[in-house]
Amino acid sequence: MKKILSMLLVFAMMFGLLACGASKPAETQASTEAPTEAPATTAVPTEAAAEVPTQAGLVVDTCILKEADDKMLNTYTVIAVNPEAPFVDADGNSVTDVAVNTAGADALIQWFLTQETLDLAANYGFKEYGESLFYVKDGAPVYTGEIAPTTEETKVIRLSTTTSVKDSGLLGYLLPIFESTYGYTVEVQSAGTGKAISAAKFGNADLILVHAKSQEEAFVEEGFARTVDGFEAERISFLYNYFVLCGPSADPAGVKEAASVLDAFAAIAEGEYPFISRGDGSGTHTKELSLWPETLGITKEAESFAPYTKWYTSANTGMGACLVMAEQMHAYILTDKATFLTFVANDGIIN
Repeated sequence: MKKILSMLLVFAMMFGLLACGASKPAETQASTEAPTEAPATTAVPTEAAAEVPTQAGLVVDTCILKEADDKMLNTYTVIAVNPEAPFVDADGNSVTDVAVNTAGADALIQWFLTQETLDLAANYGFKEYGESLFYVKDGAPVYTGEIAPTTEETKVIRLSTTTSVKDSGLLGYLLPIFESTYGYTVEVQSAGTGKAISAAKFGNADLILVHAKSQEEAFVEEGFARTVDGFEAERISFLYNYFVLCGPSADPAGVKEAASVLDAFAAIAEGEYPFISRGDGSGTHTKELSLWPETLGITKEAESFAPYTKWYTSANTGMGACLVMAEQMHAYILTDKATFLTFVANDGIIN
């Protein structure tokens, strides 16, 4: 009897894999039109991937159902913190005597924008997944000047960043190269973009790496940013990828067949299918809020989605934890593609 149950379980898992691996309709393939905000100049991989892992270990049922829609563009920006900024504490009270490592922040930003590092980022993950996890933004500035080595006073750099560049493994891949070459130590604080920006406003970061344009612009306008030598503006947008709409392989809302991501979100709401929201003011959360039908009135405020809590879960946590929730609840979720592919490759675990 146990052997029969085991065989049935294997067949069920294989069926889920086949459902996720089914051919994508034309609209889910990479868009042939230039993105409205950040067209790409993708580095050419030096070798083709041998095999692309799909649903590693037959463990994860959640799969990508809608992608490469121009409204799902996800652009990453690095900003140096202004040491003369109007820093505040969590209660909004003014904070003084904040020490910002401007030299260290300059060095890391300049290194991120060298051609060598841009190529490393553009090729990251290609061998494992058969596609790039990140792309270089067309028109991104390239730094060709000198990068200052560390001193005892500038050794430690505090980077406040969104979860996706950490959970995808990108920073774990890049930063050791920077540290070993120039002698710095980078302390990474990872949270949603909203919280990452708040940490900088509290004086707890030397630079930020985030992905929510409206919040970045507000950060600049409020006096928290500065321009780094070698660049023309405070906001330096240099990488991008796409958000993806994921869900259970059975896809009860018919997301795969939806004409656009907006239609897909409308179908989820109409059918009241479970959806996991970051709910944390992150760049992913900000993007998600822009995709719901306006008639629903869903915003970051709890009262706005109170009528929908039967199917809409505001988790107020990171991407990895939300992906685990979506898998357990057979729910739909918006995530960045890099983190999702890492999640699948690790059999549903984000470290």
